Amino acid sequence: MKKVLSIVAVAALSVAFVSCGPSKEELAAKAKAQEDSIAAANQVAADSLAKVAEMEAAATATADSLAKATAAADSLAKAAEATKGAKKH
Repeated sequence: MKKVLSIVAVAALSVAFVSCGPSKEELAAKAKAQEDSIAAANQVAADSLAKVAEMEAAATATADSLAKATAAADSLAKAAEATKGAKKH
């Protein structure tokens, strides 16, 4: 009789522990929340990479503009020197 009661008690405790766990809906909601979190993190990373690429393009454009301005200034300086040299002769 004690064995039967022990088996019944263990079975009842097992059922109680299993029934206290999360339901399928709760597990699905948790998985969905995790997937949404990962998707949001991936979107933030993609946005950051796009911003870096945008900043690199702006830096390249600025460097190109500076190079053109420097070349123009050098050209003007050479022209001014040539003009001064021509006036002296």
